[in-house]
Amino acid sequence: MRFVQRCLLPVLGLLLGGTGSLWSQDASTKLATDLPIEVQPADAKLAKIVFIAGSNVFKPGEHEYVAGCAVLCDLLRQTPSVFPVLALDWPRKPETLAGAKSVVCLFDGGDKHALLAADRMSQLRKLADEGVGLVGFHQFVDVPKDVGDRMRDLMGAAWEKGHSQRAHWVTRFGTFAEHPVSRGVTPFQIDDGWLFRLRFVPESKGVTPLLRTVSPKAASQELNEEATVAWLYERSNGGRSFSFTGTHLHASLAEEGYRRFLVNGILWSAGVDTPKSGAPVSLTPEGLNKYLKPAPVAVKK
Repeated sequence: MRFVQRCLLPVLGLLLGGTGSLWSQDASTKLATDLPIEVQPADAKLAKIVFIAGSNVFKPGEHEYVAGCAVLCDLLRQTPSVFPVLALDWPRKPETLAGAKSVVCLFDGGDKHALLAADRMSQLRKLADEGVGLVGFHQFVDVPKDVGDRMRDLMGAAWEKGHSQRAHWVTRFGTFAEHPVSRGVTPFQIDDGWLFRLRFVPESKGVTPLLRTVSPKAASQELNEEATVAWLYERSNGGRSFSFTGTHLHASLAEEGYRRFLVNGILWSAGVDTPKSGAPVSLTPEGLNKYLKPAPVAVKK
């Protein structure tokens, strides 16, 4: 019952058009203090995967960047050959990005995009030039228009103000492209905040679409390029990028197929092979919620 209250009721409320329940938490919400931040692997043979999580708070259960990355780190630890490293806002230790096989970004986009500060875009560009994998979730490809070409060069696409769109709706993914990222991925249904109608690189060269969805209210239900919300991008130097514009709700991680899709994509970006049955992604309700501080409580309007 506690799992339903903390994770599923918000989704049900959205499915019912905003009625039912809302998240509520004390205004003094703080980040989990027991997280291992920028702890480096002791074994150099392990594939280091660096997570960069925005530390700002939006609404309980939404844009849970730190909690979401922390759960994904736990899931990745189930693959023996990798070592996840979590950083907040941007790595503070110079050794954190050194030797990384992939960098996973989950933070705000637009004018608040983390890459717009200091020389961060250049740092990421340098890693990409070295063939390091890149993963961008939710708003990562949302950058100011004058930065669009640089983002496309990194990820294969960018969200462009005045052209691209964003909206929330529920969708069910039941079929998946033939690709290692799809191994063991079972159908899943999520309510998400999609970024779509993106600007891709010319002729979508190097791009492999993975998931497409359109709003139930859209006049056209055609699943064309404009409906792409998840894709792979093989950069000209062999580096790999994985993007998914979902990941708005923390509760979606309760879906096994969704978890495996994300973890498989991260492993692919790092050049790590996944089993034929997909990456292991066991997760309990307690494991899903333990990084939410305090855990959200459902209350009536």
